[in-house]
Amino acid sequence: MPAKSFIDSHAHLCDPAFDDDRDAAVQRLRDAGGGGVVCIGESIAAAERAAELAAKYPGFVFATAGVHPHDAAEFDPERDSAAIRELVARGAVAIGECGLDYHYDHSPRAAQRAAFEAQLALAHEAGKPVVIHAREADDDIAAVLRAHAEVPAILHSFSSGPGLLRAGLDLRHYVSFSGMVTFKNWRLDHAILETPLDRILVETDGPYLAPAPHRGKRNEPAFVRHTAERVAAVRGLPVEELIAATAANAARVFGW
Repeated sequence: MPAKSFIDSHAHLCDPAFDDDRDAAVQRLRDAGGGGVVCIGESIAAAERAAELAAKYPGFVFATAGVHPHDAAEFDPERDSAAIRELVARGAVAIGECGLDYHYDHSPRAAQRAAFEAQLALAHEAGKPVVIHAREADDDIAAVLRAHAEVPAILHSFSSGPGLLRAGLDLRHYVSFSGMVTFKNWRLDHAILETPLDRILVETDGPYLAPAPHRGKRNEPAFVRHTAERVAAVRGLPVEELIAATAANAARVFGW
């Protein structure tokens, strides 16, 4: 992929929201100058679909495999670990999206932590990074990451507090910023400034969190440039420099 093409490091392209125009959304990313997209497998079923999409667009769409904390209560260590291993063998570039969500608590917290720890162990075994979902669980996320310091992590759609940011940066993890950086109520420019340039990623989290000027619409990978432009402005960088840096960071952490 071109070194200066922007990478959407996190999108749910296999979500039903894209059922009517998934291929067109991939093409719009190409047309916008994008260099690729990481399609998140937040469940085993979604990871299967992501693997199929990645096989259809080799070198442009990359899949992950994991179980979201919302579904942690149904996580079966034997069954789901075997499925994730098989998906890694088929080319998944990361484990996750996994982590802790104490805002919704759709699964008991103990189950969330057990599933999270199991997936970190899988990532270590496979030599893959982990895509982290963190919501209102900063202290526990930081503690778990410190206990698994050997596993590279991506703090996806970062909106957490300074404690988790510092823990992540101390461990040389990556911080991914989404369209939230363009929202009027965004108050975390300090996180953009404090994250070293070689640890920043940009993402859409499509179909969610559409950036300005697309607020209220379905988000999609082609919109990631708006996030890159905002992050570049905060850091006082030309946008092409930010795009090149984040593309290089994505290639490094995901191993392509």
